[in-house]
Amino acid sequence: MPDYETLRLIWWGILGLLLIGFAVTDGFDLGVGATFRFIGRTDDERRALLESIEPVWEGNQVWFILGGGAVFAAWPLVYAASFSGLYFAMFLILWALILRPVGFTYRGKLTDARWRNGWDWALTIGGAVPALLFGVAFGNLFLGLPFHYDELQRPVFTGSFFSLLHPFALLAGVVSLAMLIMHGTAYAALKVGEPMSQRAAAVGRAAAVIFAVAFIVAGVWVGRLEGAHIVAGADPLGPSNPLDKQVLLYSGAWLAHYRDHALLWLLPLLGVAGAVASWISLGARRPGRAFLASCGAVTATILTAGVALFPFLMPSSTHPSHGLTIWDASSSELTLGVMLVAVMVLLPVILAYTAWVFHVMRGRITLEEIRRHTGLY
Repeated sequence: MPDYETLRLIWWGILGLLLIGFAVTDGFDLGVGATFRFIGRTDDERRALLESIEPVWEGNQVWFILGGGAVFAAWPLVYAASFSGLYFAMFLILWALILRPVGFTYRGKLTDARWRNGWDWALTIGGAVPALLFGVAFGNLFLGLPFHYDELQRPVFTGSFFSLLHPFALLAGVVSLAMLIMHGTAYAALKVGEPMSQRAAAVGRAAAVIFAVAFIVAGVWVGRLEGAHIVAGADPLGPSNPLDKQVLLYSGAWLAHYRDHALLWLLPLLGVAGAVASWISLGARRPGRAFLASCGAVTATILTAGVALFPFLMPSSTHPSHGLTIWDASSSELTLGVMLVAVMVLLPVILAYTAWVFHVMRGRITLEEIRRHTGLY
């Protein structure tokens, strides 16, 4: 069994893998949901777009559930501090996510145009709001969250929901929303027939440009933000105690790893390159290549943020030394070891099942099929 330090690093990698799995799979669901009302101009066109994600969205959310479970099992202090302090923001995300299954179920119950239009807007909100708020959450990690520990080592959150809406955090939300719309429309261009495929490609190209520009601007802004740097404590082999370290704040600290290891700059470059490749492929009517490129852009973007924040998981803006890192917020060595064995058994099963589902659901969804299955042909 690996030592405590290695187990903590492995679980940091597993958390990143689960976030990437969620963003790549459920991310295109959110992107399609956020745009389907505009890409589809008739009821049949919108139904075709919804049919492209309805069979797979629930399975894709397994990654989200696994991510939450991983945080609970491996980083309980992060779980406790974030869920207690960010309750309203998480409730808002959960509310938006709940709109999707409700919308899928109830949209087709009546044929009345106003009924379906209402649920179309609900599904649009259910796609756009989480995509935006996930980015806002990441942006706030770079700003630091206003929390500290009291004398009983209880997390105390001193901010509010509106304090999270910092301009940089909102920019990060734009990055996330544009990225997932690019990803979702690339999937839609691949999965549905004309004329929705062509419209999706046009929207995807615009989203790719917005994402690339916002991502670059956010990167420059991060270089000017005050970041956290551990100067003492946080023993990689020691017990988890978030108060047993000293942290220094200075401008540009979040780019320290990139300055120390030049090869890491390939990560943000790959993020921009993925967006450019997706833009080119959508223009050339090659949606398969565009989707693969957007997958690469999503992966590189998450890795870029993760590497910049390392080893911090939840920095504090009010008490920097109380920020949570992978070294002082983890479960015990035994817990991490037992959970690692469980992951090694279950993760290949999930990957195999996901691949099988997409293999079974392969092929385009056309308007002719939609009409035929409703008895119009």
